[in-house]
Amino acid sequence: MKTVLLPEGNALKADALQLAIHNSANFSSIATDAQGVIQIFNVGAERMLGYSAAEVVNQITPAGISDAQEIIARAAALSLEAGMDIRPGFEALVFKASRGIEDIYELTYIRKDGSRFPAIVSVSPLRDAHEKIIGYLLMGTDNTARKQVEAEQYLLDQRLREQQLALQETNVALEAARAAAEKANRAKSDFLSSMSHELRTPLNAVLGFAQLLASDKPPPTTSQQRSLDQILKGGWYLLQLINEILDLAMIESGKVTMSQESMGLTEVFKDCQAMIGPLADKRGIHLVFPKLSRRFFVHADRTRVKQVMINLLSNAVKYNRRGGMVAVECGEGREGMVRISVTDNGAGLSPDQVDKLFQPFNRLGQEDGAEEGTGIGLVVTKQLTELMGGSIGVRSNEGTGTTFWIELVASDEPTLEPMALDELLLPETQDTESQATLLYIEDNPANLALVEQLILRRSDLKLLTAIDGHMGIQLAQAYQPDVILMDINLPGISGYGCLKILQDNPATAHIPVLALSANAMPRDIEKGMEAGFLRYLTKPINVVEFMSALDMALEFSVVHTGNAS
Repeated sequence: MKTVLLPEGNALKADALQLAIHNSANFSSIATDAQGVIQIFNVGAERMLGYSAAEVVNQITPAGISDAQEIIARAAALSLEAGMDIRPGFEALVFKASRGIEDIYELTYIRKDGSRFPAIVSVSPLRDAHEKIIGYLLMGTDNTARKQVEAEQYLLDQRLREQQLALQETNVALEAARAAAEKANRAKSDFLSSMSHELRTPLNAVLGFAQLLASDKPPPTTSQQRSLDQILKGGWYLLQLINEILDLAMIESGKVTMSQESMGLTEVFKDCQAMIGPLADKRGIHLVFPKLSRRFFVHADRTRVKQVMINLLSNAVKYNRRGGMVAVECGEGREGMVRISVTDNGAGLSPDQVDKLFQPFNRLGQEDGAEEGTGIGLVVTKQLTELMGGSIGVRSNEGTGTTFWIELVASDEPTLEPMALDELLLPETQDTESQATLLYIEDNPANLALVEQLILRRSDLKLLTAIDGHMGIQLAQAYQPDVILMDINLPGISGYGCLKILQDNPATAHIPVLALSANAMPRDIEKGMEAGFLRYLTKPINVVEFMSALDMALEFSVVHTGNAS
């Protein structure tokens, strides 16, 4: 084998270096002279490329070594760039002059048998003592394992990108579907609400004229009365259906407003007993309400609690057996909750019926029964209960009866914020004839009692009360109070509706109206002031603020009407 040209120096070191290069099995070492004639072809090159050294030494990279030929051709091309000659017939592969002669390349080696494998090859020029290039050294290693890892990583990255893209597309589709569903729900709710309101106008005429005909003089004949009874029965049922659909639409569209405050259940039970009693008596149903050893208070909307209880009680009466019983119980529920139960001893429900109880418009096979119904009431009941932070459940056994229960958040009895009342209230020395009149419109008995206690301590005021908006408007028109104090969430007509009626009537437009409500968010207060309330007070009552607002309202009344003294 021809020895490679090396710079002059220690012969032992040169021999040791040549021996190490020649015997390295893990790296292919190919050295050429400046013209590309192979001078060294080591053991590693033989193992990797399948050629013996005898086949290639003193040859210009024969055509079969391929990438070895390419490497040497690149080195020869670089030599050309350096001004050196290349042997005739050698096909040089010229590459960018911007790259230096010494470099590392990722190439494909072609073995003698034609098989290929990736390699990493370092090309280094060999120089003499005068820095003249006298040859090239090509050190190569098999890059198959790395390439396999890179290929696997690429495939993994590709799959990950595809999965991420698919996930993004799925998320986009889900978001679009959610938005479409919300839009459809809003459109449905808006449609139901609009239709419910539109149906009330003709229904008002139907029910109104039917009642007029029924009360005519002379009275209608028996046959006519039967027809009128059917018209009225169908009309009132249709009105119930419209009201329940409207409730459901408002709940689903998020338009239901809650005025939650501490309220006693005793007053609710009394009201419910008065309302359901006639229906129970008509059907021979015995109503049993609890005799409570202590008063229970819950944090809820009084109007909505009454609506929930009336629905549960009316169902218990309607679907009971003739001469049956409906029992109401009240006690502690889960921690921090109060449980109210309504139990009947009617036919009961099967497990399948219990599972379908809260599906809209599902009457559980009662469509052809004697009792009219919409299949909406329990759905509304459940959603209203949950909106108040409560829960609802049912237990039933076929043949023995059913118990519906609701749990509401327990609350303490409403109290005034602790204040030094004696410093705030006027001494009882004024002439009663000079007292100004305060009209308080409120449906919550506990709140009425609290305000009554406060006004009793003010000798300059006398109090009128009304438990709903209609009665409050009538009292305002009849008694011309100096100041009106009004709850917002009133039954029948809201506080805003009452205020509008009072403002539109010249006889009451001058009366200052104060709002007193449990709706205490900043937007609630802003909305109240925009509507025209003189002040918007929030519950629980702050005595200092309350008295100050009354004084301001009385001064306003004096300035604008001269009535208060």
